[in-house]
Amino acid sequence: MIRNIVLALTVLVTFSCKGQDKEVVEKIKVSSDEVGAMVSFLASDDIEGRDTGSEGIAEAATYIEKQLESYGVKPYYDTYRDHFKAKELDAYNVVGYLEGTDPKLKNEVVVIGAHYDHIGLRARPVENDSIGNGANDNASGTATVLAMAKYFGAAKNNKRSIVFALFSAEEMGLLGSKHLAERMKNENVNLYTMVNFEMMGVPFPDRDYQVFATGYDLSNMAEVLNKYAGNKLVGKSDEAAKFNLFKRSDNYPFYEQFKMAAQTISSCDLTNFDFYHHVDDEADIMDFNHMANAINNLFPAMEGMINAPTQEIKMNE
Repeated sequence: MIRNIVLALTVLVTFSCKGQDKEVVEKIKVSSDEVGAMVSFLASDDIEGRDTGSEGIAEAATYIEKQLESYGVKPYYDTYRDHFKAKELDAYNVVGYLEGTDPKLKNEVVVIGAHYDHIGLRARPVENDSIGNGANDNASGTATVLAMAKYFGAAKNNKRSIVFALFSAEEMGLLGSKHLAERMKNENVNLYTMVNFEMMGVPFPDRDYQVFATGYDLSNMAEVLNKYAGNKLVGKSDEAAKFNLFKRSDNYPFYEQFKMAAQTISSCDLTNFDFYHHVDDEADIMDFNHMANAINNLFPAMEGMINAPTQEIKMNE
């Protein structure tokens, strides 16, 4: 009799915990309003395009730091700011850290990144507008990383350690990511993989996937993410290959330094967006429902990859 009661209580507690976990996960799903607020702040006229070295990018960095702190994500170094010189300018990445929960796997690091800078004020105004707001490029990618930080900060279930890196001076030649990749390599960081987010603000109208991976054929990253997503979330863009987008974003310095899978995830390969580096790259033309849906679909994919008992992502020969 007592044994049956204990068994029943155990089953009840187990199901209650499972229900609670599901409830927690539901609560930390990102909404279109939330990603909209992030992108709208970062791409506002007040910040004047987040040019490296500007007052606007300093304001953006402070905003990102406060968001990370509110999610329980600690600074990776002594502070969130990873300082470097961008030519003659003082610049800084914003870098946060969540230690892994597994005693062994926490020694492996996954970098989740995006650049938060943009092109600033344009020399030639278009219809009296000279601000390159950079909503799609790359306030949308920055918002995606912040959503990831909120998710994992709340879930507290990442077995591997996660570095959340928001890069400056991407528009000057990937200078921020080059600096951090070199620094982490010199510090002998045990990097498992790097996932970068770029231009997530607009959907594809006619693809059988939501997002694509640059350098698709270089590794099995897309295959692994799709396995955990449970569908074809990540596809291959021929246009991205044609424009060699793999080498044009902040994944590439990590690939160069560590010789392992470091790829960019995006929903824009320049065929579905007419305002690249244009003053009309504004928050009000972003599709925040698409963004929220894509990010929520990416959560289980990223979680599965980060928590896998073995290193599943491999470079293709």
